[in-house]
Amino acid sequence: MTAGERGRLGRFTDAVLGGARVARDKARELRDEFRTSDEPERALVAPLLPGQQLRYVGLAPVRAPDTHKAGRQLAEVMADQFVDQLDPKLLFGLLNIVNPVVWVDAVLTPVRLAAGVLLLPGRAAAVAAGLPETAEPQPDPPHQPAERVPIPLTEEQEAFRALFRLSLYRPLANQLAEIAYRRRYVFSGDLATLAGSLLLFLERYTGTPLAVTDTHLHLLRMGVRPDPDRPDRRQPRVLWSVPRSRVARVDSERGASGLVQLASTVFFDDGSWIRLTQPALRDDQSRFLTAIQDLPGNRPTP
Repeated sequence: MTAGERGRLGRFTDAVLGGARVARDKARELRDEFRTSDEPERALVAPLLPGQQLRYVGLAPVRAPDTHKAGRQLAEVMADQFVDQLDPKLLFGLLNIVNPVVWVDAVLTPVRLAAGVLLLPGRAAAVAAGLPETAEPQPDPPHQPAERVPIPLTEEQEAFRALFRLSLYRPLANQLAEIAYRRRYVFSGDLATLAGSLLLFLERYTGTPLAVTDTHLHLLRMGVRPDPDRPDRRQPRVLWSVPRSRVARVDSERGASGLVQLASTVFFDDGSWIRLTQPALRDDQSRFLTAIQDLPGNRPTP
């Protein structure tokens, strides 16, 4: 190797090492920022919850995982006969839905009560308008071509449809049954429960952290924290709420060190449950576990 080649290799090595150091320092800055405080989020959220003591605001969105052991086993058994035939009548039978019309009304109730959403068209439109997702209705399955005739709905049903951006052209019962079947791997399987109402909001909205107060659990619309040199223009919104008294227990577990997923299964007093995951640093996880320490349940070892 000539002296010139060695010089070029040395400069290239220095550049690579320099870039690695910059990336490492940036990662450390971000880690330290998250570890120092969650005060920016608390300052934004506290005014939304007058009379409540804010104990925790998540720094990462909550997700409902795609699989759960019990549901995955059932799905494997049912796959051959179901995957190629998405028949609403079959769905209703699998989910024990005897009367789809009554079931839709039952689904509306926990959403109305748990979320505190006034299901009026204007309110639903206002909530939907504040979100960046497109307002296109869900597409119909390929084997069920859409007849472009809107389904008649009551005023409250239309507000519900608008809030969750469901299709205008397919029965609400069919669409809700599809959600329940697809996501029953991670919840108790009945949308007309507290867990089901929470699942509907997680299914529809993205970027939703949890907040915990002395009296309630809340699901928030927040957005990610901006870079330190940018103004914080986030405008959080409470999407869903439930009193802590209605939470029967929370079982939590976490994986390896560093930025990991904290998995929690939340059980409600109506018998429903939902499994949630939240990618978060250890400090954020510790804040969450401290905030729910007075609730029964299993906790990860320190």
